[in-house]
Amino acid sequence: MTSWNSSSAIVNMVTKGDCNLKPREIEGVMHSQLTFDSKIDSRVSFLYSAWSASLNESMKGEGELLQGVGVWTSNVPKAPHLENCKLSSQVNKNLDKRVENESFPPWTLWKGFLHTYPLSTTGERLKSAGAYPPWAVRYLMRFQTEYMCNLLNAERHAAFGREAAKLVLATPAKEWPEEVREEPQSEMEQFVWSNHKPWMPRPLLSMHVRMGDKACEMKIFEFEEYMKRAERIRKHFPHLVSIWLSTEMQEVIDRSRSYPHWNFYYTNVTRQVGNMSMATYESNLGRETSTNYPLVNFLMAVESDFFVGALGSSWCFLIDGMRNTGGKVMAGYLSVNKDRFW
Repeated sequence: MTSWNSSSAIVNMVTKGDCNLKPREIEGVMHSQLTFDSKIDSRVSFLYSAWSASLNESMKGEGELLQGVGVWTSNVPKAPHLENCKLSSQVNKNLDKRVENESFPPWTLWKGFLHTYPLSTTGERLKSAGAYPPWAVRYLMRFQTEYMCNLLNAERHAAFGREAAKLVLATPAKEWPEEVREEPQSEMEQFVWSNHKPWMPRPLLSMHVRMGDKACEMKIFEFEEYMKRAERIRKHFPHLVSIWLSTEMQEVIDRSRSYPHWNFYYTNVTRQVGNMSMATYESNLGRETSTNYPLVNFLMAVESDFFVGALGSSWCFLIDGMRNTGGKVMAGYLSVNKDRFW
């Protein structure tokens, strides 16, 4: 968008050329563009606020008036970055529930709305000789709880909500909040999209920077070393611009501002300053926060397209294992070190 400071140069260029537009007409066009952009920005903020209110009032059910926004839930466009936690929890419960013969459901039903398909009997179950069932791998993290799903929704909304709102409102057919017409979906369409994961700006690189008292176990590397590895990945994927940054150090967050050609996202928590020990830091955060936000970062790292970390960190080592067993064994993972004491 052209700023008003450069408008005089554009006006002079037009008046000196063969164009029939007059300076006042040019100003009118520019004013119209500024008004349009301002309208878009206000609609984005309004939609973001409506989604925020919807998150806060998700326990009240559909059709509720969103407090502080003044619109009905049914009139708000679907948030692509948010997951239906109640539905996901219900599906996960069905997947993890034993059937009549005290065995788990067949892996062939691990997609879609399970309540629309009866649980198979033993004769209908597919087996593979010598193979472990899919729930044996990554068993402890196989299903997210509704509580964890809500935490991820809140963090994705804080990080990506405004971008998502801008994309939704960019659809020409939508004139929200004046008019929203959601077309009914067929059962097949619902089934196809039932396993669709929440939207994130992709490709997304997750980066966990471990510093502080970790120096007693491994060699510590500066933030710049992590960024060098991110740049290596970017050489192969030039459209990579987004980084989900995970770290306990405020120093790392401050240094990220020295890389304006990257978009950094991170949780909004208090971080360590100076040589504070991890035990003291977690104690200051409190049990709930010190437990919740690392799990959010952990799951975001597992879902990201690429990862940069330090395999000398047990946390990074665990992330690597989760990614390897979750379909990302060939995805990018660059480490600043090999393992501890390296």
